[in-house]
Amino acid sequence: MNRNQKLAVVIAAANLAFILLFPPFDAYSLASAQLPVFAGFNFYFNRDQYMVVNTSVLLLELFVVLINASIALLLLNKKTTEGKRYRIGLQNATLILVAVNLVVVILFPPFESVYAITKAAIPTFEGFFFIFARQTNHVIVSTVLYLEVIFVLINGALFWLIFRKKKQVALTPEEAYKVMMELRKRGG
Repeated sequence: MNRNQKLAVVIAAANLAFILLFPPFDAYSLASAQLPVFAGFNFYFNRDQYMVVNTSVLLLELFVVLINASIALLLLNKKTTEGKRYRIGLQNATLILVAVNLVVVILFPPFESVYAITKAAIPTFEGFFFIFARQTNHVIVSTVLYLEVIFVLINGALFWLIFRKKKQVALTPEEAYKVMMELRKRGG
């Protein structure tokens, strides 16, 4: 592991610690104790009795940080030399776009009003709102959020495989000599 990869691991660990210290909370109101409403991000040890950690969003945040850390480790696995400029390839560009997409998906999750909640498998939603600008009486639609993340990851994996470089097979001198002798036998 080179220096840049170690730095990426340290940054990922700091992000994980920060996410665990300030998790997303849902709050149960006194009027409706059955339906939690997204209450924003608070310090874990400073919550009140009506707040519960939104584990589905918390797990999604943790997975996004771990996936982005893995992407950073892949991108930083090659050392650059001083005389050579690092040229970004299509695979690396795909990894960067996947990381940016995952961050955007988490920052702008789908919300729906608590008044429009149904028991459907894929619920309706009102729109994508900035997660730190809490909407009153709105909940995060975790099903749609998970679908977004899955589609970003599947598309990223497909493009990463499509853009991989075909490796040239280099023959050893012994193999090249054998091929040359076989061609001579067939031709003559």
